[in-house]
Amino acid sequence: MTHPQAERSIHRQSLYRQVLGRDWDRLPAAIRAVHETSDGYVAFRGRATVERGRAPLARLAAFIAGFPAAGKDVPVEIHFACSSCREIWSRRFGDKVLRSSLQKVEKRKERLLAEDLGPFRILCSLAPEADRLHLKVRGWSVLGLPLPLFLASGGRTFEEDRDGVFHFHVEVESPLTGLIVRYRGWLEPAAPIKTNMPARSDSAGALTQD
Repeated sequence: MTHPQAERSIHRQSLYRQVLGRDWDRLPAAIRAVHETSDGYVAFRGRATVERGRAPLARLAAFIAGFPAAGKDVPVEIHFACSSCREIWSRRFGDKVLRSSLQKVEKRKERLLAEDLGPFRILCSLAPEADRLHLKVRGWSVLGLPLPLFLASGGRTFEEDRDGVFHFHVEVESPLTGLIVRYRGWLEPAAPIKTNMPARSDSAGALTQD
């Protein structure tokens, strides 16, 4: 049984630290800096390249999820509204705002990161490896209905410390659609602008390059 004081201490940790446990200390500094806030509001800015799939089903899936349009050297802002058990991510790619809600869940004794993206919920494991943190899909559902894992969105998704700078690489693809979206770029700390990036979870997105 977990001691109440130890449990309270865990709940004061940031969301990613709760999911990673002891593996948190394996993360390079640039990745820890993005995910170390447990309570409050933080912001980052940078640039990104966005690619979109061209298949009809891929375009439909991207529209439903609210992914940004294709573009090069797109200005990016990401704002985190953090509490001990939940984070609301608001991402701006140019003029497009993408939001999602994240929390920790346990499935078959494995700690996972659950991200709610509109009607979708994606369950991911977090796996540190050298200068990267990989996100690997472990399950998914639509409107609460679990779906077969082999149909889930795949592709490489990881965060990386490059010479002290945080980089991200996200690929969303499916056997049914092919590539849906791929975005990659970098971020650095920025002062939050709350009026431009409201912390809501009524629509969705996902963040997490080479």
